[in-house]
Amino acid sequence: MASLRSIGKALLALMCALPLCGHAQGSPVENTATGIFSPRVQTLTVAIEGDRLAPPIVTLNSTDRLEIGFDILAEERDYLRYSIYHCNADWSPSSLVDSEVFDGFNLADVENYEFSHATTTHYVHYTISLPNSDFRFTISGNYLLKVYPENDPDDTLLQVRFMVSEGMVNVGGQVRTQTDIDFNRTHQQVDFTIDTNRYPIRDIYNDLRVVVSQNGRADNAVVVTHPLRVAGDRAIFEHNPQLIFPAGNEYRRMETVQLTYPGMGVADVEYVHPYYHHMLNMARPRHSIPYSYDQTQHGRFFVREYNAANSDVEADYSVVHFELEMLPIPDMDVYIDGDLTHRRLDEGARMDYDAERGVYHKVLLLKQGAYNYQYLALPTAARGRFRSDALRNYAPASASTAEIEGDFFETVNEYLILVYYRAPGERYDRLIGYTLINSNNGL
Repeated sequence: MASLRSIGKALLALMCALPLCGHAQGSPVENTATGIFSPRVQTLTVAIEGDRLAPPIVTLNSTDRLEIGFDILAEERDYLRYSIYHCNADWSPSSLVDSEVFDGFNLADVENYEFSHATTTHYVHYTISLPNSDFRFTISGNYLLKVYPENDPDDTLLQVRFMVSEGMVNVGGQVRTQTDIDFNRTHQQVDFTIDTNRYPIRDIYNDLRVVVSQNGRADNAVVVTHPLRVAGDRAIFEHNPQLIFPAGNEYRRMETVQLTYPGMGVADVEYVHPYYHHMLNMARPRHSIPYSYDQTQHGRFFVREYNAANSDVEADYSVVHFELEMLPIPDMDVYIDGDLTHRRLDEGARMDYDAERGVYHKVLLLKQGAYNYQYLALPTAARGRFRSDALRNYAPASASTAEIEGDFFETVNEYLILVYYRAPGERYDRLIGYTLINSNNGL
């Protein structure tokens, strides 16, 4: 068990590592990745109502509702507003003006909130549901929502990406472990077909833009624009070297659903004012350990307090201590990846190295729940320049699973395929269809 002194130091390090209050790192034009920009804001969640495992995509003219939730560590309610921006396929702002996207003004108050109940950390939980009476979507594409104080629209507290799809093309795909570069070893290859029977494309070889991502990661997402061949109304994307992904490993899991008893992946729990502390089991590299299947949620987390009627306002906060025992990786930084760090390979996710103990370590303030995460390595030269989307803000290299987690062809991964189309004369990228497919190891 760590000493009280070391726990106190870790907590201080946590507070120093959190982003400063104030403006986001650039306007939405410069950096549109989902993220939090104030240490008062915690536990940002984005989900489709009734399906927590679905990607944040609303189908146009459907009953789908997007639910955005977040906490502000405070005793009293903050008066907040939000605005929404339409973006192109590469997440740069589209050239459309608000009147072409929305009816009415592009701002609304955050009206749904609830105070925490019987928690050591006091907070207010806020929710935004879309579409609503203020925002009804009339066109498809990428959207960015930002939340700010009522009296200071330039002070972005958080921003969230989501999408609206027309659902006009059918997308079918499969994941192969017999890839064009290896046979049942360390990679997976995605093949897919787009059926445009209901939505004719002027030039099917050149007018589509397809973004493929693995497990919600942005750093290794790829963009493909040319099918291998066309058969009638079907564009067939096969044998594309861009669509070969390192297979990675199953995500690690830990649970902080109890404050008085160590849950899954937790070695010890201790209270040091003002927070509980969850010390996780010492982690070690898995690249040399035989693959073992484990059913995970591909980097997601779920807020949960084991005895709560409503975990959104009854779950408490604790300081979670991550430790990874291994030799330092030359010229590489190590990051914690998953929705718990918003998939941002930045200072909020980067681990420090303790040479005396031979351990990478990080402390995060997290709400009670069940968490998936993994450790990624990224060249130190890329520090501060993480790749925040599929086309813009490239880092020198994608983050790697090989050095810590390993790459195993059997790994069950999720692949999201987004199909964009800009018709001749149009000024924005339509999202005309998507699909979410899984690799399957037969278990």
